[in-house]
Amino acid sequence: MIVLYTVLIGFFIGLIARALKPGDDRMGLLATTLFGIGGALIAKYVGNKMGWYGDNDPLGFIAALIGAIILLTIYSMVRPKKKV
Repeated sequence: MIVLYTVLIGFFIGLIARALKPGDDRMGLLATTLFGIGGALIAKYVGNKMGWYGDNDPLGFIAALIGAIILLTIYSMVRPKKKV
């Protein structure tokens, strides 16, 4: 059940991050979910190590969203540009 919850929250975080980040981020549902989960994992690790928040803290959702936006930004800088 925890895995399903993680995937669901990661998907919603990925959707919100893609909506908030400017630019054209064309990707599927799987990539959106993976960026959301990755952002959440990074935010959880950094937030807990820095002592900013603990488990089940609402601030963790905002931090996960920021982490996903950072990952999306890095991805858009690294991916090759398509020639039109």
